[in-house]
Amino acid sequence: MALLSMQNISKAFPGVKALDQVSLDVQAGEIHAIVGENGAGKSTLMKVLSGVYPYGQYDGEIVYSGQPARFGGISDSEKQGIIIIHQELALVPELSIAENIFLGNECASRGVIDWRRTNRRTEELLKKVGLSEAPTTRVDNIGVGKQQLVEIAKALSKDVKLLILDEPTAALQENDSRKLLDLMLELKAQGVTSIIISHKLNEVRYVADSVTVIRDGQTVSNLDAAAGLSEDEIVRDMVGRDMTHRFPDHDRTPGQRLFEVKNWNVWHPEHAERQIIKNASFNVRAGEVVGIAGLMGSGRTELAMSIFGRSYGRNISGSVELHGNEIDVSSVDRAIAAGVSYVTEDRKALGLVLDETIRFNTTLANLKGVSTGSILKRNEETGVAEKYREVLAIRTPSVFQKTVNLSGGNQQKVVLAKWLFTSPEVLILDEPTRGIDVGAKYEIYTIINDLAADGKGVIMISSEMPELLGMCDRIYVMNEGALVGELNAGQASQERIMSLIVNE
Repeated sequence: MALLSMQNISKAFPGVKALDQVSLDVQAGEIHAIVGENGAGKSTLMKVLSGVYPYGQYDGEIVYSGQPARFGGISDSEKQGIIIIHQELALVPELSIAENIFLGNECASRGVIDWRRTNRRTEELLKKVGLSEAPTTRVDNIGVGKQQLVEIAKALSKDVKLLILDEPTAALQENDSRKLLDLMLELKAQGVTSIIISHKLNEVRYVADSVTVIRDGQTVSNLDAAAGLSEDEIVRDMVGRDMTHRFPDHDRTPGQRLFEVKNWNVWHPEHAERQIIKNASFNVRAGEVVGIAGLMGSGRTELAMSIFGRSYGRNISGSVELHGNEIDVSSVDRAIAAGVSYVTEDRKALGLVLDETIRFNTTLANLKGVSTGSILKRNEETGVAEKYREVLAIRTPSVFQKTVNLSGGNQQKVVLAKWLFTSPEVLILDEPTRGIDVGAKYEIYTIINDLAADGKGVIMISSEMPELLGMCDRIYVMNEGALVGELNAGQASQERIMSLIVNE
């Protein structure tokens, strides 16, 4: 018997039909995956289910536990045991784990919180999700992977019957992702039904009993794991075409050494005794894509940020050369002027001004390019934004649309447009495809290949080893702040990269 049935769900926003007659059934006790490209309507469908978009704001019918479900808000769905964990975690960093778990659902008597009971229940919940942290530990003192587990503990505190996870592993390393997926399987054994939205098809195959594929706001297919789940079949349904190769073909012939970092050392910005980057040296040739592999915490992002205008760290030493001449990267402005740009791993917090337009964001890093003196030329700014909209195939009705309304893949293209407008010779890409679907990834990969073909040097940091292996000409391996190995494309494999990390 289906625990949940959503039939002919339609939801429209001004000028956009986000969902068009979407239907799916979720059986009691199963893990049901929903996949699709960015903007396909997956998150909108779950917001309809959970009451974020209340009954009356959509068409169609929801039946839950055999009864019509007409939720007026999230509190209504939570009372029925439906708990949604959004991609952007809803934890308060400054509060403790216990305070976060019971926020709005306090263990209290006559308005007074019973902290002994709160902490005892928190310990029980943390044990269920495999955490040993003290209930009084502040959330900002634990990593993102553990924060995801705290969110699940919070859901368990509300007697969850249907757990919805929206891209739960998007920001996690492989080890943390596997722990979370294993926890989902444990909860399934305990009778908890789950819906997972994910772009990572290997993870979908690992946990899912059934899969619904959504494309352009419509149900394309419902697949049963018992019949076998083919990644190629899922991808074809997601993007509407066969993708025999996940990575676009490239035939590169890198030129002369373009960019070189020598003996780079960086200390922690607050803890002066901690050295974060240890004597790192590497180079990039013109027309070459160079990868940096490593586990979370290995120092990859810190290396990139410290090179880009000393955006991270203190007591930085070493040199950076372009075309054999040392360049000044001591500030962001100077790094940009020297020909170096950096696409951050966190596009929403650090890469974009989400409440501003595509036009605003596209020219933000190079306002001089659309100004005369201190006067901004609006027509030129619009022309630049339109140019990159076309070149990068940014899907939007207008460059005056706010970037917050774009899909993740299109937001990433706007970030790329911003830095391409600075005319860099070297582009550092930190997790360039994080949180975007396979179709959008392919488009980003094509842009990277075009940059290399144009003679640019590209440095690509990624937690996804298949991505590095599929895109890079050489891969440096990083561990504990040091570069511990270098592999050519022909030598590189996941096993060799991991061996360099663990045997360093």
